[in-house]
Amino acid sequence: MKLLLDMNLSPRWAELLRQAGHDAVHWSTVGQATAEDQALMAWARTHGYVVVTNDLDFGAILAATQAEGPSVLQMRTEAVSPHSSATASSRRSSASKGTSWPGR
Repeated sequence: MKLLLDMNLSPRWAELLRQAGHDAVHWSTVGQATAEDQALMAWARTHGYVVVTNDLDFGAILAATQAEGPSVLQMRTEAVSPHSSATASSRRSSASKGTSWPGR
């Protein structure tokens, strides 16, 4: 899967995703930082990328234009930097260890 990260996400996400074996680029490396969302969407569609964003506008653009693509992956979290997301995930994982869940 080819992933295009929006400007509202750190370029470090692209680095981490590439290290994990994904084809990931940050918009700042392929387009104008000040470009409209529609330009990013057009580039992603033309080049076969999935847009990764923290912005709700991309889903609205797809709905309003009735476009079939590109696909959009929305990251919905308060901590969108790779470091803070990994730290929060690690804390949640540690907190859940040893927890007895109903039905288990």
